[in-house]
Amino acid sequence: MKQVKLAYGKGHVTINVPENAEVIEPRHLPGLADDKAAVVAAMRKPFGTRPLKEMVKATDTVGIVIADITRPTPSHKLVPWIMEELSHVPRENFVVINGLGSHRANTREELIQMLGEDVVNTVKIVQSDAFNPDELVYVGTNSYGSKVYFNKTYTECDFKIVTGFIEPHFFAGFSGGPKGICPAIASIETILDFHNAQMIGDPNSTWGTIAGNILQNAATQNCLMAKPEFLINVTLNGDKEITDVFAGDVIEAHRIGCEFVKKHAMHAVEEPFDIVITTNSGYPLDQNLYQTVKGMSAAAEIVKQDGAVIAVSECSDGLPNHGNYADILKARKTPQELLDMINEPSYRLFDQWEAQKQAMIQLKADCYLYSTLDKETVEQAMIKPVENLDATLKQLMEKYGPNARVAVLPLGPLTIPYVK
Repeated sequence: MKQVKLAYGKGHVTINVPENAEVIEPRHLPGLADDKAAVVAAMRKPFGTRPLKEMVKATDTVGIVIADITRPTPSHKLVPWIMEELSHVPRENFVVINGLGSHRANTREELIQMLGEDVVNTVKIVQSDAFNPDELVYVGTNSYGSKVYFNKTYTECDFKIVTGFIEPHFFAGFSGGPKGICPAIASIETILDFHNAQMIGDPNSTWGTIAGNILQNAATQNCLMAKPEFLINVTLNGDKEITDVFAGDVIEAHRIGCEFVKKHAMHAVEEPFDIVITTNSGYPLDQNLYQTVKGMSAAAEIVKQDGAVIAVSECSDGLPNHGNYADILKARKTPQELLDMINEPSYRLFDQWEAQKQAMIQLKADCYLYSTLDKETVEQAMIKPVENLDATLKQLMEKYGPNARVAVLPLGPLTIPYVK
């Protein structure tokens, strides 16, 4: 047996796996020696636009869209560096827009963690509210018939900047780019359209796919209706350090970044595995079970039909206890019943997309969870709770036999495996 460290919360846990278990991790890229210099250089030599400073007038109101607390985007670095590059713009002309999607608003303490105390104390911050029509404005209707509403403060800014980070995404192909606008600052109606059962269930709505991905296409169409004038996206390694920077046109720069990520974050395997152990990359991505579906989805890419997925995720924020995800899971007794309910044309409830993806995974493999959640909560989610990782793996090895194939994703969806 060999011991493997698994990302868990702000630390790690360990598991003993067979010597021949395949451990799948991102090709480690070192953090940039001077990440500030790299970000500044990207702002000054962007893809598809003029340098940022040349594009912004001193009289402009500048909106900077950031990701919320569930994402590891280094906003505490990017926002001050953007403002420093635009030093000719008065501080009172800036507004930071926290792209919450359908998530809860972040606390002051979380905003300080995300942005730093100086920004929180001196810059206007607006937390996007998908549920408040007074804070939303109609920007157009896309080719799928979805009416698109965005945060009003964002649309009224003279110059709009979107930030984010790029990694493989379990239904949009890749994060970052247009997703920093939709669903981040969209209305709940637009978000529901964007995540409807047809969109989520489409076979091309999956990891690492841009061409033919209807979700990425919808995000792109929606974003372009109130197009940000500038994008700054970064890539991160397992230590959450910046490994590269992509700036400029929201589509062109993002696509170049996606190609970079695909080379370093996608991993081919010869054949599926009986047992796949995954994480959700540790904090902040493993704060709840809702987000943990991403790590489970990565494991599902390479698990055999009727195999087993063991997810290791702290879930310090519960299922969570806000939103509809927990109630949706309780509405039916089996994954198939859940999927049938969600696929009903009349069914429409925010957070259904995560439950849908989870049910799809559970129809392929038995799912287990090692977390801080109590046993009853995990079982209500139709997942098998794990108290001891080594003991659970031993039981599964006995079930699948002495030749059982085992894979481990210590950093979860930072690496996306696929069968050749």
